[in-house]
Amino acid sequence: MPESDLKKLDREFLTENLDLAMKARVEFPWCAKLPEELFFNDVLPYASLDETRESWRPEFYEKCRKLVAKAATPTEAVQALNSQLFNLINVHYNTGRKKPNQSPSESIAQSRATCTGLSIILVDACRSVGVAARVVGTPLWTNKRGNHTWTEIWDDGWHFTGSDEYNASGLNRGWFVGAASKADNADWRHAIYATSWKKTGTRFPMVWDIEATQVNAFDVTNRYSGKGSDENVEDDVFVRVRDGGKRIEVQAELLDSKYEVLASRKTKAGPADLKDVAGFTCNTYTRPNTPLWLQLIQGDKVKQIPLRRAKGGEVTLDLQWNDLPDATAIAGSQLAAVTAWLAAPAKVRPDTLPGDWAKGALSKADAKKALDLIWEDHRKRLAKEREAEMKAKSIQLGDKKMRYLEKVFGDAPEGGRSLWISMHGGGGAPTRVNDGQWKNQIKLYQPKEGIYVAPRAPTDTWNLWHQSHIDGLFDRMIENYVVTRGVNPNRVYLMGYSAGGDGVYQLAPRMADRWAAASMMAGHPNDAKPDNLRNLPFGLFMGGKDGAYNRNKVAEKWKGLLADLRKADPKGYEHMVRIYPEMGHWMKLKDAESLPWMAKFDRNPWPKKIIWRQAKGITSRFYWLQIPEKHLAKGQRITAGVDDQFIAIEAENTPRLVVRLSDQLVDLDKPVTISVNGEEKFSGTVKRSAREIIKSLDQRADPASAATASVTLKL
Repeated sequence: MPESDLKKLDREFLTENLDLAMKARVEFPWCAKLPEELFFNDVLPYASLDETRESWRPEFYEKCRKLVAKAATPTEAVQALNSQLFNLINVHYNTGRKKPNQSPSESIAQSRATCTGLSIILVDACRSVGVAARVVGTPLWTNKRGNHTWTEIWDDGWHFTGSDEYNASGLNRGWFVGAASKADNADWRHAIYATSWKKTGTRFPMVWDIEATQVNAFDVTNRYSGKGSDENVEDDVFVRVRDGGKRIEVQAELLDSKYEVLASRKTKAGPADLKDVAGFTCNTYTRPNTPLWLQLIQGDKVKQIPLRRAKGGEVTLDLQWNDLPDATAIAGSQLAAVTAWLAAPAKVRPDTLPGDWAKGALSKADAKKALDLIWEDHRKRLAKEREAEMKAKSIQLGDKKMRYLEKVFGDAPEGGRSLWISMHGGGGAPTRVNDGQWKNQIKLYQPKEGIYVAPRAPTDTWNLWHQSHIDGLFDRMIENYVVTRGVNPNRVYLMGYSAGGDGVYQLAPRMADRWAAASMMAGHPNDAKPDNLRNLPFGLFMGGKDGAYNRNKVAEKWKGLLADLRKADPKGYEHMVRIYPEMGHWMKLKDAESLPWMAKFDRNPWPKKIIWRQAKGITSRFYWLQIPEKHLAKGQRITAGVDDQFIAIEAENTPRLVVRLSDQLVDLDKPVTISVNGEEKFSGTVKRSAREIIKSLDQRADPASAATASVTLKL
């Protein structure tokens, strides 16, 4: 925000603007698909230039959503607005206006505006219905006939239109096209600029306040003059190819999705001067999610990597020639395709393996290699992204922030450290009380080995540890420690005292597939059930005199429940219960005996039997089963078991189910049969797939539980 806005605009103004922008993000399909960078820069802002700040969104949203009701694309939307809105609000071009940079209400009050005021109106109208839009203009045409301002909108690329100059033939037409083609950025006065909310290092020259610098801009002159787009230089892909430490010359070709050549360049040998690097402007050639290929040729050797449009910023590909698989090898090997896919930097890499490269199947050995390669790349990228979060010892998701303290015990064993998450007591108490409990929790327990973490609950409510936001925060905390501190995802332990014990009662079953073991100290469960603990060793520690909330009586009840479950299912429901008759709420650390007991266990991410009951905290993925988000509901219950190559599932109230597979669960070289509620739903072989590995790790940074194949069942 400009400094003057920081001083003048209040929370109410900004919140209203944000709420309505987010409403548009959900309501209009073109806005929902918009990349975040464009949404933040060209939909969310409350102003374009230095016009008077005002609350224009509510009125424009109500008017404009009706005008674009039949539109299917951003182009159709802006055409509808440009043809109807200015008549509806009775504002048209007239130099008799009071000032050039009028806000919408100032122009409406006078029924007149210049090109700048009209462009501000059209940009605001577009943004109100989720169309990314910006003001564009030149301070002075090269023929010295004055300045002009118009509008650009995003529809898989920037397109322009005159404001209140509707053209039935479509966008990229207007009386000023000829003058714009002669624009020249050798002289800043004759250049063409597009406004930007983010800082660009370039200012938008406002002719009514020519010295002002608060409005940022892109120089888009070359796009109008036919010389290419200066604005998109930051998204170009530059290519250097090396053989060891030496740069080499190869023919580099950019191919479209049909493998037709779009552009061809020679990479340079010799000194690594950026000016000598072959470059491609990928954004010129493709829509955001359409794949491109970079083909590299030297003699009779041909190599390929996939690309997509850069998300922003210049990207230089430093490629090792000998590390790239031959194009012929990629077609016949998913493992070679994975290597080629990973060779592209994340900024320009397609989200998953291109379809042409995902054909065929991985062998068992190749699936392991592919998982190792994909995980290491994923781990490095996540570690870099989460570095600041780890340094701050604070995680924020939405409006919830969770801080934490940590201590490290013992030496890191081979295979990775253990992680102990220990939740403090307190609950419905003042902040200072919960802060005191938090700082005490970090001192309570000392595992023989591991990183011991005491998080501070994001709220001070009675249910501070089992609200729905906790699952996501803990998932992220585990991921952070796995990718940055070498934690073994199969050795993550959960514990908590008092209100923290309440959390264990809830989170242990809810997130059972994340923990190696869990221990509840001096809590009470509310409505928690032990069903999901089938594969999770569960400790329960209670003072026999701890009668508040019937903690002691409920602990006795759970002791019986766990014993009954174990008796009925001797391979499941491992547990340890200690009720100390002489103790009250404070057990004088007798409960610390839980730590060596828990440390004996490693998580099994692929158990042969699962019991999954959805309660308050609804989760989409549990061990090797997954319910698609839109089919999640309370009360769903699934029992699933594996016997050799046969998977039997009993499911209630579950219309769709994904069975995630790995050779740790079944032999994927052999046919698999899946029955649901006694009815055969699938029988056949299931191919291992690099795409499945990528999807699994994107869902959860947990290589031990990553699937290599899956079957989706319609129930």
